[in-house]
Amino acid sequence: MVRRAAHPARGNLLADLSSFVGRRRELADVKRLISEYRLVTVCGIGGVGKTRLAQRVAAQVARAYADGVWIVDLAELGERDWASAPGTSDGDRLATVVAGALGLREHSARAPLAALRDHLQERSLLLVMDNCEHLLPACAELIRTLLGSCPGLRVIATSRELLGLIGEAAFSLPPLPVPDPAELPSLTEATTYEAVALFTERAHAVLAGFRLTPENYGAVVDICHRLDGLPLAIELAAARLRLLTPQQIATRLGDRFALLSGGNRLAPERQQTLRGCLDWSYELCWKPEQRLWAQLSVFAGNFAMDAIEGICAGADLVAEDLLSLTAALIDKSILSRDDRDVVVRYRLLESIRAYGREKLHDNGDEAALLRRHRDWYAELVERSNREWIGNRQAYWLRRLNQEHANLRTALDYCLGVAGEPERALHILVRLPALYWWGRGRFDEGRGWLDRALGRAAEPSAERARALLLASRLAFGQGDIEASGRLLAEGEEIGRQLDDSLARSSATFIRGTTALFENDLATAVRLLETALEGLDGAGPATLDQRLHLLFTLVAAAGLNGDHDLAASCYKQVLAETEPRGEDFHRSNAMWAFGLAAWRQGDLHTAAAHEEAGLRLKRASGLEDPLGAALCLEVLTWVETGRQPQRAAVLLGAVDAQWSRHGTSIDSYRHLVGHRRACERRTRRALDEPSFADAYRRGRGFTYDESIAFALRERRPTPEADTVSQTPLTPREHQVAVLVAQGLSNADIARHLVISQRTAESHVANILTKRGFTSRAQIAAWIGTPGSPG
Repeated sequence: MVRRAAHPARGNLLADLSSFVGRRRELADVKRLISEYRLVTVCGIGGVGKTRLAQRVAAQVARAYADGVWIVDLAELGERDWASAPGTSDGDRLATVVAGALGLREHSARAPLAALRDHLQERSLLLVMDNCEHLLPACAELIRTLLGSCPGLRVIATSRELLGLIGEAAFSLPPLPVPDPAELPSLTEATTYEAVALFTERAHAVLAGFRLTPENYGAVVDICHRLDGLPLAIELAAARLRLLTPQQIATRLGDRFALLSGGNRLAPERQQTLRGCLDWSYELCWKPEQRLWAQLSVFAGNFAMDAIEGICAGADLVAEDLLSLTAALIDKSILSRDDRDVVVRYRLLESIRAYGREKLHDNGDEAALLRRHRDWYAELVERSNREWIGNRQAYWLRRLNQEHANLRTALDYCLGVAGEPERALHILVRLPALYWWGRGRFDEGRGWLDRALGRAAEPSAERARALLLASRLAFGQGDIEASGRLLAEGEEIGRQLDDSLARSSATFIRGTTALFENDLATAVRLLETALEGLDGAGPATLDQRLHLLFTLVAAAGLNGDHDLAASCYKQVLAETEPRGEDFHRSNAMWAFGLAAWRQGDLHTAAAHEEAGLRLKRASGLEDPLGAALCLEVLTWVETGRQPQRAAVLLGAVDAQWSRHGTSIDSYRHLVGHRRACERRTRRALDEPSFADAYRRGRGFTYDESIAFALRERRPTPEADTVSQTPLTPREHQVAVLVAQGLSNADIARHLVISQRTAESHVANILTKRGFTSRAQIAAWIGTPGSPG
């Protein structure tokens, strides 16, 4: 018979030795799941806090179980623990361990699993099976048997991999939300992020006088971000404050495995160092899974399945096995997945990636994988270049933006280890212009071009085109001196090589410069010359030809040559409509609307600007600069018709210029018309009315500005109420986008931030408002008196 030990307890939960930080939403979710399902498995990579979460949930729901809450820690059990009981099933062996944790002693000859089942059959009890990953078959056998026979039993399991049982509710525990150092929040805002709060709490335990200050909080944000919000890593980093400042810790994270050691001596050995934690995960993988983990470390940011298959398939990994091996790494919480877009993408946490890179180096495979990575992404850029003028334009822009981190890695490899600057130039000049312009990557583009041009000094067609691209980027930033210098060198190489595309590009830049200087006659002449230079150059120049044509529409229209503007506009439509191309077509609509406005045809002008905005939005192209130009002309159209509406549009378009990092002042051929519009609008309204309308428009997001311009919504006082909510302005923007039904991936693209940052903002909103779902955010935004 089974006997309970003397003085039976109602559980074996121990009091926390350290504070429990954050996880409000996760606690609520797991508590809800365990109330609905009898088995909940909390999954996640080692060190993410599965045990602490399960224990905290158990403590909070303990009153619901008459016979208590019991923790069974399996962390230190292994095959050696089974060796003493040959001939016994794994379920029986594990049942003995569970019975011991429950304080039971068995004095009969019955099988341990049967005895345990009989003991639990009439009891109301919550069992927490902690660290199941290395004993999955035994745990699955035991839990399936017990749940099938004990109706009052519920189980929370923690594991790096699901048990795979019918009726199992899975909860994937993510790392803690972290701020993005690239968008460094204020000191006050930084403290609301759970990762920063955990570091601060543990730091205070190490140094009683520690606090976040204006001097150190940026380093703490950097530490938490580079450690991906992984609680174990953050706690180990905070422990180093005995020896180092936060700034010193941040600089030493390049060797994170040496730095992040010496944790809690009472914890299992694998939880005392970051390396020990990852060693444990690595040993739980089969050899092919270990090889794939190492090979995936060449990726930066996130990546798609076609990249895995294209780069990792080889002699040691068969292409046909990669799908199942990837699934296995997801099951083991090595890889995380994001399926909020059309195509699932995958990601390694930075510490997991660094560990894999060490293994790749130790195996002698690093150089070969980096070459394959570079070659695959170079070919991806080639494909985007070939298909750019067509109906896959939005796909390619989105894909290239998603691959931004991997493209940087490929370029860095060309300019570093490989010593192939010409290959870097080849990649750079084949990326679409919108890749650099759409997200304001002027500094980054110029930086890559400067590095590559400095290493590839020999005259070549590639060098000429790279110089001209650098000239355009410099011009886009208003760096006229650098733009002219780069233009002159690129133009000279084009002449030396008799390269018609380079010569035409140089003349195009000169024509655009004249246009922006409001020298309209010179601009038209140069742009026509550049266009003639492309005659007979073949389909490879179609992108440049279309760009030239819509620029000529604007120049000719402003210069009063409506026939030339109309002719060029028709040519753009003839080339783009059959192909389903949207970027150049929508910009040509803007240019022709501008020409119509210059003629005084307000109806045609408004129709074309609105059509351009609709096409940009429907296509999914991220073209905030093009949208700002359409909004600008629409504002001028409305000045004489509806001054109140024009004032709102003025605020909206200025918001878009600001988000793009520029202003209308850069467009000298347009700025005079803008100033006249503003003066007329101010004269038509009293100052308070103008200021109020302008402020409303200034508070619009990108989507809200377009919706208002297309008369799909009325202006709302959102900008006035931001200060009345505890959310920051950025969080308020995110809350509005959540209420519109956008996913985190959509929000990231819309605000031009990383998806991790978007996720952190959403988590922060939920925490600040005490919400547990996105639906609550949407309801709050729509409530009178709320920021929506």
